[in-house]
Amino acid sequence: MSEELVVILTALNLEYQAVRQKLADPKVHRHERGTRFEVGTVQGTSCRVALGLTNKGNHSAAVIAERAIQEFSPTALLFVGVAGALWESARLGDVVMATHVYAYHGGTSEDDGLKARPRVWEAPHGISQLGSHVARLNDWADATTGHGRAPQVRFGAIAAGEVVQNSKISAEARWIRQHYNDALAIEMEAAGVAQAAHLNGAPVAVIRGISDRADGTKSSAKDRNWQPRAAANAAAPPPRLAVELVKEQEQITMSQENKARSAREPAKQVTNTAHNSVVGIMAGSVGHGSVHMNTAPGASGPTDLAAELDDFHADVKRHHAEGDLDDDTYQEALAELGFACRVARENAPGSSRTATMALKRLRGLIADSPELADRLAPLVRAAGDLS
Repeated sequence: MSEELVVILTALNLEYQAVRQKLADPKVHRHERGTRFEVGTVQGTSCRVALGLTNKGNHSAAVIAERAIQEFSPTALLFVGVAGALWESARLGDVVMATHVYAYHGGTSEDDGLKARPRVWEAPHGISQLGSHVARLNDWADATTGHGRAPQVRFGAIAAGEVVQNSKISAEARWIRQHYNDALAIEMEAAGVAQAAHLNGAPVAVIRGISDRADGTKSSAKDRNWQPRAAANAAAPPPRLAVELVKEQEQITMSQENKARSAREPAKQVTNTAHNSVVGIMAGSVGHGSVHMNTAPGASGPTDLAAELDDFHADVKRHHAEGDLDDDTYQEALAELGFACRVARENAPGSSRTATMALKRLRGLIADSPELADRLAPLVRAAGDLS
């Protein structure tokens, strides 16, 4: 089974159960500080998913998202749940996938009014492209979603704040619609998750089902009816996204390993002269009387891996000096790299998983540097082979 894994988080138990129904054989995974996750596979596949509950609010969501990223070093983080619609264009039951997330409570209060100072996180290009692809296929909805009408997937901004919005006429409701009039939906966790993912270099997608209109009808019987339906609709695309994300990451890793192998391990030429004898040769290729031997890829043991990581440290340092890595990213990268190197040298029980997790976190930090990412790929695989 692949080492790659996708984390899915929800804020409410209703949302959690909607996602859990999509998983096969979920097993409890307990964080050392007490946070409980369940790890299973997407039904009918070998794609691994870790499911966790954050509870309400951006602060709680940020803490649990950070904890999940550090614990699992996921290929991606998906945040799934319900939200209120800000405009009539988003119908009840529709699914909104965030193109970007506004932390709309940032601002400054001045004599002439409240001025918006939001923080904004844009969805990673690759996840947005994949989300559009899955939406076009339109094969993710099942009999439990839509209840007679197939939900539409919409792409746009999501506003995340610190209070429940349930009015169209309050001062804050008017302010939000004035300053964030491109936001399709409003909720209370996406900003915390986006911030945690940003600081850890983890790709994140926010997927919300529209359960109400944030217009004063939130506690009505209609809302209570739509909330489970919206949660089920929001839970439908993520398993398909998870499968595709893991598949893409495996293909990227394989491609990077092949490129790194070709660049770092050129064929060795062997000349063999024989007179009146039979020569047996095991070789990578033979041409024009020359034999080209290819050495096995990857490190052969913990000592070799540690030496390779030391060399990689020099590459990271050079990229920082050239301005490719900012100071914060550089320091975090050094911390993960140093930890992985120590683990590789010790080669203690469980070192394979520990070193691999550290290098996957490092992979997220340097994702914007293709040269470093290509160089790191075979080291991640070698860490997984530690005994």
